[in-house]
Amino acid sequence: MVTAAGPTKRAHVLIAAERLPTRVGLRLALEPEARCTEAADAQSAVDAAVRERPDVCLLGLDPSGQGMRVVNEISTRVPSACVILLTNELDEEEFMAAVRAGASGYLTQGLNPERLPFVVQGAMRGEPAVPRRFVSRLLDELRTRERRRSVVLAGKGRVAFTAREWEVAEMLLRSATTSQMASELGIAQVTVRRHVGSIERKLGVSTRAEVVALLSAEAGSAAPA
Repeated sequence: MVTAAGPTKRAHVLIAAERLPTRVGLRLALEPEARCTEAADAQSAVDAAVRERPDVCLLGLDPSGQGMRVVNEISTRVPSACVILLTNELDEEEFMAAVRAGASGYLTQGLNPERLPFVVQGAMRGEPAVPRRFVSRLLDELRTRERRRSVVLAGKGRVAFTAREWEVAEMLLRSATTSQMASELGIAQVTVRRHVGSIERKLGVSTRAEVVALLSAEAGSAAPA
């Protein structure tokens, strides 16, 4: 494919969808500009991503089922790949969950097929494939999280968390269980426990109850009078 700016790299795209017509439609929209690999279920998608190391992964998998887990696992194991989640119906909360799981794009499966090659090339240049109406929500979320990813505790100074640790900490404050956190964040329960352990070590405590007590006290002291 050649544009006014010169030749572009021929992308390698992993197409993962349970329905054969979906996979065929995406492949037809992308070829011959892209080399396509297909996967028909969640585990096959992860295996193919790890094996093939594609540039872009188009995931037409049910976000309420295995879709979020696949987004997270591919993003973690193949960080060079741009993961775009395709959904039947756009939903703002689902979009934010996809971003938290590691997706760099979230689009409807009803996207005009003629646009798909441009979406893929844009993703490879680092451009997020995001509906315009969700951009302001994403920016607000990022600004809020940057302000709140560290806390100042008496006798401990400033304690900084990673983005994922802060998400887990927020859910602890909401009394979420390990299972609930894993489901909402699209990660394994063992990964949730690892993040909880890291939070406890940073705060110098040994239980979730102590984490909640410390963070609740900090939030109360920071609240305006």
